[in-house]
Amino acid sequence: MLNSFSFLDAFEMGKIAISIATARVLPIAVEIRFDNWCIFHVSLPGSTPENDWWISRKARVVALKHHSTLYERVNAEELKVDWYKENNVSEENFAIHGGGYPLIVKDQGFVGSLIVSGLPQIEDHLLCVEVLSKFIESQKTKND
Repeated sequence: MLNSFSFLDAFEMGKIAISIATARVLPIAVEIRFDNWCIFHVSLPGSTPENDWWISRKARVVALKHHSTLYERVNAEELKVDWYKENNVSEENFAIHGGGYPLIVKDQGFVGSLIVSGLPQIEDHLLCVEVLSKFIESQKTKND
């Protein structure tokens, strides 16, 4: 959970993602949204226009459910339900594949999302977790 989140914070989070991805030569696209508004996007070498399609689909899941896309996938599998049917949405427009993560602010709730696309879905999810962890740590250091 974040204490606050601004446009400049989104830029800082994006820079963390770029730093990790370029150091590892990851062929990804990263997007950060406030609600449904894209405020940061980067497509790194090796990513493709298809990554933008995946990002849009993952972002819709996060905006709808305020959970990570991987959480939604695992939960649906455990409950043995068709997530798309349960939520009355199409797989063409929504993707319960890892790599979409909600941005939750203390005393405010859901404010947006961090989305990664380009790696296998578990790796996309883990990269989101790593970026958020590094961002939270950098905020703690900044505020000390």
